[in-house]
Amino acid sequence: MIWILVLAAVVVSEVITALINPLWGIVSHGVYLVLLILMSSLIRQRAHRNLCLALSLAPMIRILSLSLPLTGFALINWYWIISAPLIVATFVVIRMLKYRRSEVGLTFGWIPVQLVIAATGFILGVIEYFILRPGPLIASLTWQSFLLASLILLIGTGFAEEILFRGVMQKASLDVMGTRGLFYITAVFAALHIGYLSIVDVIFVFGVGIFFAWAVKKTGSILGTTLSHGITNIVLYLILPFFL
Repeated sequence: MIWILVLAAVVVSEVITALINPLWGIVSHGVYLVLLILMSSLIRQRAHRNLCLALSLAPMIRILSLSLPLTGFALINWYWIISAPLIVATFVVIRMLKYRRSEVGLTFGWIPVQLVIAATGFILGVIEYFILRPGPLIASLTWQSFLLASLILLIGTGFAEEILFRGVMQKASLDVMGTRGLFYITAVFAALHIGYLSIVDVIFVFGVGIFFAWAVKKTGSILGTTLSHGITNIVLYLILPFFL
């Protein structure tokens, strides 16, 4: 029951942020962030404590994206500015929960399989582009701007979100819920895309999240999903907006 309430808090906070007032959204995310941290110190079962602490990373995504002073920076730079403290927080949680690298997918796995998973990013990027039709994140498509922006997206969205969701959160949720944990964390992942104001995109992201969750569970590595996630956003924000 408690995990359903946490998921509901994510959904409600995202709806408030997108449709009512971003400041109230920050407050809403902050409230359940504090509650999760408190619960992680009060709950007796270790696996449940770990999941509370892992889930506390979710509201940090939105709080950081809404509260940092980013207006003076180019849009593409927002991604590394937001992801840097998020990655640091994720590794702090990994250390606190005493997870091994292999438990959060920080292995190479079997490289040919990881490359096949990575290649799905090209297809996923095309599909999501026709759902969202976003503008480009860079002013012009030059090699210098493209390579730098691609690196930012690979690390700031691909690695940051995969180590957080498919690494730490997935490990913690599997310990508590078993296989159902894959669907639970994917629902949290999809809920954080409500801000795009597209039900179709939320459904699409949920489907992609299930695929990523299954791939990481099967291979034990986030390498392929990190690359696929990053390539999806490169196609979505850096390539197709200039050609379509």
